[in-house]
Order: sequence, then C-alpha cells, then structure tokens
Amino acid sequence: MLEDCTNAQERWGGVHQLIDRWLDERRALLVHVVELKDACDAELETVSKASVDAFSERLMDYISAGHFEIYPQLREEARAFDDEAALALADRLMERLEMSTELVLAFDEDYASSARCQQHLVRLPAWIDRLTRGLGERFKLEDQLIARLHAAHSPGAAHAEADSRA
Repeated sequence: MLEDCTNAQERWGGVHQLIDRWLDERRALLVHVVELKDACDAELETVSKASVDAFSERLMDYISAGHFEIYPQLREEARAFDDEAALALADRLMERLEMSTELVLAFDEDYASSARCQQHLVRLPAWIDRLTRGLGERFKLEDQLIARLHAAHSPGAAHAEADSRA
C-alpha cells in the first residue's frame, strides 16, 4: 500500500499544493498504521492510549481534509470546466468513500475513552487490518477523483488532448 501511495504522489504530485499536502498526510497516515500494527504484533498489552489517540487523530484529520477541503475543491474545479461526467463520477465515488468514512468513525468511537480503549484493546489488531483494507480502497477511489476531477483539467491534460486530436 505504501508503494501505491508513492505512485499516486508521483502521478499527482506538484499538480496542486493542496493535493500535494494531502498526499503527504496520506503517507504519514500509512506510516502510523504500520507503526501501530507493529506495536500490536510486538506486545499488544503495551500499546498505549496515547498511541491509539495519535493514530485516530491523524486518521480523522485525513478523512476530514478529504471531505471538507479536497473533495469540494475537486468538485468546484469540475463545475468550473462544466464537466458533468466528472461530477457524476464524483457522486458515485463519494457514495463508496462514505463506507470507509463510517469505518473510521466506528474505530474512533471504539477507542474514544481510556475505558473503551482498554475494553477494546484485544480487538485492535483486527481493527488495524480492517482499516488497512478500507483505506486501501479509499485511496484508490480518491486517486480516481483526483485523476478525473483535477488532472483532466490541468493545463498539461488540455494540451495532451489537443495533441491527440491533431
């Protein structure tokens, strides 16, 4: 999954500062996932509430940035280009993205308090596995959004399209 993140960053990096920053946050989130998984595998009982909180906070920040900064900006760009097909795709992808958002919210709720964290600690490795799968799907969907709603409208894409018609 880290390789996919790198490939996406290579494909979309530099296209837009906001997207670049968000892809950097994605990479940091993945590093945090790996660290927490490694901690769970090493000695689950020593995983601290603080480390779960730090992971959950990064996860919620990433999801929130998508929903409240990135996705609206991508939709606005598609509207500016009168790209109805891109907006229709965005609607379909957003429905699918909502599933992983619900998963993240459920995780955050399960580990919200010290008591709940202790109660659910034994389930943390399974949660990490579920989140890893859900995030993998989410990243693919987000990359589709970036490709269709942003990269398709970049100056280089317009030039490439004009060249392909010539």
